[in-house]
Amino acid sequence: MKLTKPVVAFLILILTGKLFAGLNVVATLPWISSIVKEIGKEKISVTTLVKTNQDPHYVEAKPSLIIAAKKADIIMYNGLDLEIGYLPVIIESSKNPRIQPGKEGNFDCSRFVNPIEKPSSVDRSMGDIHPLGNPHYHFSPINILRVAEGMAEILAKIDPTNENYYKQNYREFHSKWQEKVKQWKSANLSGKKFIAYHLLFSYLAKDFGFQIVGTIEAKPGIPPSSGDIKKIIETIQKTKPDGILFTTYDPKKPVYFVSEKTRLKAILMPHDVGSLPGTENWFSFMDKVISLITEN
Repeated sequence: MKLTKPVVAFLILILTGKLFAGLNVVATLPWISSIVKEIGKEKISVTTLVKTNQDPHYVEAKPSLIIAAKKADIIMYNGLDLEIGYLPVIIESSKNPRIQPGKEGNFDCSRFVNPIEKPSSVDRSMGDIHPLGNPHYHFSPINILRVAEGMAEILAKIDPTNENYYKQNYREFHSKWQEKVKQWKSANLSGKKFIAYHLLFSYLAKDFGFQIVGTIEAKPGIPPSSGDIKKIIETIQKTKPDGILFTTYDPKKPVYFVSEKTRLKAILMPHDVGSLPGTENWFSFMDKVISLITEN
């Protein structure tokens, strides 16, 4: 049977995976996927590299991740060196010219963020310090709004046919963001104090006016020593915080030990979208975060 030109074209589209496909977005972290889905909706397809149960600091550049990057029109990542251990390898190994550094398809979300806790100097004795500043800004509504606007702009630039669509979606996102921030601010967290296992909640504290008065993990990435545990217990006794914040990938033993010794409640927090039930997107993730802190 002789195939007509339209049929041949149709078959080529199927074989190349281009049939009905919009922009192919690859995101390193679940929260990034959640935000870009709000902006791109059905005009994009999104692949997330890091699973919800993984510690984002420690990810392996597996072949499956390189294959995903090879197909990407744009790769979106947290930045501030959070993905430094694996992302450069993935991007280089993908041989994808669209996503190489300096190209439009290489989207560093942290370009729209005001980093905090940037150290004046860094050496190995300080642990896994981030020299560009604290990378966990996805807990900050202010910074996320800036990132979302940046996403709308880059999607419109790469896919100008749908420019108005992306910008309208951003306006809807902004409207929902305003309603949610008003709701979250009504929790009135000002004056509360918490201990954290890792410096994960600094942006959250800054945006909502509470304090992180100490961390169990004295040096990032290094398990606390008995001396570190003793010091944090002393800090708790002096500052009288409202709870200990930790996540599913933090070691439980030191958290529960400090909790037992101080009778301070340990509060299991989501570290990213999808990491706990009821955190299916960034808005519900923040709902969960605020409710957990408010209830304790």
